[in-house]
Amino acid sequence: MNYYETVFILTPVLSDDQMKEAVEKFKDVLTANGCEIVNEELWGLRKLAYPIQKKSTGFYVLVEFKGEPTIVKKLETAYRRDERVLRFLTFRLDKYAQEYAEKRRRVRAQKANEKPAEAVAEAKTQEA
Repeated sequence: MNYYETVFILTPVLSDDQMKEAVEKFKDVLTANGCEIVNEELWGLRKLAYPIQKKSTGFYVLVEFKGEPTIVKKLETAYRRDERVLRFLTFRLDKYAQEYAEKRRRVRAQKANEKPAEAVAEAKTQEA
């Protein structure tokens, strides 16, 4: 099994529910074909580098997964058939990219668990 990372951009005219439904659809394609989803990140609405289909923003989504090489073709076919997808890119991670991705996930999780210094200071003053 290889590690893969796919990033796709969804059209900005979707509601949050429609965007989450589209992400679930592509995750279902992966899991139905025996892939293990390692990580999923919703980067949110971001500005595009250049207009695509007269749109200047899009919902960015990153999914890291572990699977067989044949899944990439099936996943990209699903992207092409869905009109909500503006762009996509899927690539295989080598061992160095895997290490970097794991490190990035750990740092991100650590930052999410930390309390901001201001909140800690405020809590101490309220206790006193």
